[in-house]
Amino acid sequence: MTEFSLRPARITKVLPDSIAAEIGFEVGDAIVSINGTRPRDLIDYQFLCADEILALEVIDIKGKKHYLEIEKDYEDDLGLEFETALFDGLIQCNNRCPFCFIEQQPPGKRKTLYLKDDDYRLSFLYGSYLTLTNLTTKEWQRIEQMRLSPLYVSVHATEPEIRIRLLKNPRAGQIKSQLRWFQERRLQIHAQVVVCPGINDGIHLERTLLDLADFHAGEIPAVASAAVVPVGLTRFRPTEDELVPVSKEKAAEVIAQVEKLQAKFKSKFGTNFAWLADEWFLIAQQELPPENHYEDYPQIGNGVGSIRQFLKQFEQTATKLLPSKVNSYRRFTWVVGNAVEIAFQPLVTQLNQVENLEVNLAALRSEYWGQEITVTGLLTGQDLLAGLKQRDNGNGILLPDLMLKHDEACFLDDLTVAEVSEMLETPIFPVNGIDKLIETCIEEQGT
Repeated sequence: MTEFSLRPARITKVLPDSIAAEIGFEVGDAIVSINGTRPRDLIDYQFLCADEILALEVIDIKGKKHYLEIEKDYEDDLGLEFETALFDGLIQCNNRCPFCFIEQQPPGKRKTLYLKDDDYRLSFLYGSYLTLTNLTTKEWQRIEQMRLSPLYVSVHATEPEIRIRLLKNPRAGQIKSQLRWFQERRLQIHAQVVVCPGINDGIHLERTLLDLADFHAGEIPAVASAAVVPVGLTRFRPTEDELVPVSKEKAAEVIAQVEKLQAKFKSKFGTNFAWLADEWFLIAQQELPPENHYEDYPQIGNGVGSIRQFLKQFEQTATKLLPSKVNSYRRFTWVVGNAVEIAFQPLVTQLNQVENLEVNLAALRSEYWGQEITVTGLLTGQDLLAGLKQRDNGNGILLPDLMLKHDEACFLDDLTVAEVSEMLETPIFPVNGIDKLIETCIEEQGT
């Protein structure tokens, strides 16, 4: 864990018509303390702001200190957003997992791409995965006292020697005692298992899922669900590692293995409990399970059912928004990772039923990462240049914004949307969600 000093919570947005807007808060102001307590993170801030009377110490954008008292209803939010959820800095990872994406990137890119977080607060707030290997006694106590549940935990293996081998950390072998800790306190986790062929697959994968299922019993199961994810490798990974990519045959083997266990879990618990990420079916070139297989999508953040959910949402949105005709002819290139090429063909067909609209799917692999099968979010600016340079991209390129840095038009390889657009001599339209995708297709250009 890296030690950080506690910084004031700097404001990046004041919501209109909020308490904060009425008082006169401005972007750049910072909250130092609430009722005498300096918040460490967004969790503290939300907890402290639950009081009906707030005494705030604030530093404005010019550095002047102010003391304010606010009286509000218990459930009222102040209406502030901050530059970070962590006011005391990021708890960084102390493991050396060879399959970690951070370790599989080229040098020289923006610094934020190399931050290895293993922070329980981000897990609670946003569903990011942590390993539990770096928590201090004080942090375990905070999780218990504040009931920070559920957390999302990268388990990978429950056999101590296998997990230590994967995480390269002797503390990694404590995972089952840590799961009992959650169980005893009626707190929950969602588990993740990244399968590395030859290390934690086969009998080890079965052992892991059966062990995790042992913690699924009771009114509040300690392990609410488990996701099984294929290891993702790039050409930048260390040459001395022992990892091999998941083959079509290995994917089919894992699917058969997990589906057999799912049947047992369904009979015992009334739920599949263990879930296969969509990537397994794409690698194996098998059809995805039906929508009802995914129950309430407990592992959607791990790509479990995300394609089925997207297809359903697209159908619903298209029924509502797609016209039978647009006034003037327009043609677009819709860029996605080649992993979803087959699944997305019906969506392209539906878009092209609109008279005067033509949408062509550009399903790209990532030469940048050296991956045969690529998910959309990992495509880079260089991949777009390689895949689209020699084609007529029509009136513009539809670009899912999950390829881009949050709130900035920058790819993972640090190329910007503007740079790629200029080199391709084609407008690029970043789209956030299905509504924006369809609206971009049907709206008159320049309106």
